Amino acid sequence: MSQTSVPSDQRLAQPGGTNGLFDVFRRRYLLSLIVRKEVGIRYRGSLLGWLWSYVKPLIQFLVFYFALGVFLNLNKTIEFYPIYLLSGITAVTFFNESFQNATRSLVDNAALIKKIYFPRQMFPVASTFVAAINTIPQIIVVIVIALFFGWTPTPIGVAALLLGLTIIALLATGLGMLFGAINVTFRDAQSFVEIIVMISVWASPVMYQWQMVASKVPDWLFQLYALNPITVAVELFHYGIWHALSPADAGALPAMWVHALIAVVVSILVLVIGEAVFRRLEGRFAQDL
Repeated sequence: MSQTSVPSDQRLAQPGGTNGLFDVFRRRYLLSLIVRKEVGIRYRGSLLGWLWSYVKPLIQFLVFYFALGVFLNLNKTIEFYPIYLLSGITAVTFFNESFQNATRSLVDNAALIKKIYFPRQMFPVASTFVAAINTIPQIIVVIVIALFFGWTPTPIGVAALLLGLTIIALLATGLGMLFGAINVTFRDAQSFVEIIVMISVWASPVMYQWQMVASKVPDWLFQLYALNPITVAVELFHYGIWHALSPADAGALPAMWVHALIAVVVSILVLVIGEAVFRRLEGRFAQDL
């Protein structure tokens, strides 16, 4: 009997095996479909649609300007305080939305995960892209308001904004994969993420300046505070928008670009750890869901 030979260029592969994030971006079309679906769901049944993405930050600015700036006199404490606050909140909102949605993404798409197979990392990554798309109108509103007050864009300022977005995207995706994978089996992870999100606003210089922390804590503790990637990302947003207005009390985070480089490294490390834990646990996803 003759035996059928297998061509030498064909290799047997474990069913369902993937190369993780590499496979996600190899399937860019599928990723784009998921992103468009999530964005469409956000504004489904809405009359204003995308306009809400511009209205909300504008309303935020007006609330901050009058409630905090005028009534609480914070405009006198920090010059252009509403812009300072809104630019910082934009950075933190991007992180919070991406992190929370990525953590829930596997549970929310349980029916799809149990029916067909494709890289499960697709869902946390898509959550980051959706959060980035929702953040763009907020950045546009902040920039338009800053232009009204005399803001002039500079190449280094734009680079700071892009670097801040990159740090948040890497960090949120890594944490989203880590906690998303754990959340499939232990739903307590989602509650823990809510605590992290709540703390993130206060653990970075959003409503206050970093100088207040530097003057109240030991130097070693301030260095830990400054190494927080979210702190660095918020300061990069401030540098790109608020610092360009040249307020009298402006002062960049000490060694900001060095801290930014460290934040990128830390965020990539978190991404690698999140991917490793995700791949270790994904074999149980269909069963636990």
